[in-house]
Amino acid sequence: MAKAESLAAEKEIGGPRSLTRLLGLFDALARSPNGLTLADLNVLLETPKSSLLNLLRPLVSEGYLMHDGSRYRLGPAIFRLSASIVSVWNFSKVLQPYLGELSDRCHETVFLAMLDRDRRVLTVVSVIEGSKIVRFTVPPGATAPLYCTASGRVLLAHMDQEWQEAYLRETKLESLTPETITNKKALRAELKNVREQGYSISVGETMPESSGMAAPIFGPDGKVLAALSISAPTVRFEPDLPALREALLEVATRASGMSSPSASTTDATGR
Repeated sequence: MAKAESLAAEKEIGGPRSLTRLLGLFDALARSPNGLTLADLNVLLETPKSSLLNLLRPLVSEGYLMHDGSRYRLGPAIFRLSASIVSVWNFSKVLQPYLGELSDRCHETVFLAMLDRDRRVLTVVSVIEGSKIVRFTVPPGATAPLYCTASGRVLLAHMDQEWQEAYLRETKLESLTPETITNKKALRAELKNVREQGYSISVGETMPESSGMAAPIFGPDGKVLAALSISAPTVRFEPDLPALREALLEVATRASGMSSPSASTTDATGR
């Protein structure tokens, strides 16, 4: 009886462990376009070679992996599965709980913005308005310039160099308020600052007495998917800046699937 219970316990442990090992295998191979040997996988997954072979053989036979005799690579079946998952993945719904948490923590208007590459503007895809009587409002679907908004500068700062340079070369930086950055050299310096500190701040640049702060949300490939933003009247924004920044960076970091913020949380002196 005791032996049977022991075997049952081992089976229960082995199930989740095998699943974790399988996910770790796919993750390791996704990060290694040239493939990995059995010895490589043995080290990375800390799994005995015999157990790995039992896992690898059926995956190769079903087309989830390819094996050329020395290295294992992802196969066509896993790419088909990945495409199916991505096709039903609703970006804004996945991130809505993070948006809700940020709203609960700061009580100001929070929203997600994505880059419209063709029109070279940002588009607001999801909004939760602040709970205070005087608040910043923006409807879903609204667009705004990249160069003078916190969300826009986050998206612009993380674009590839070629696209960014084309934007700076071809976009007229119009003065929306006396605070708007309209000098391209100054904007380049601000974008560099955004990349280094991990967030952007805009104070009165698009509308007088209105301020915003944004941080990037990264995808699995390390590219920015969206900007997470807090907007508020400047009279509240500036004194609350340290707490707002802390909440924004913590939530954006977890939304990106990372374990800890990589950005500095020192005081910002930018606009």
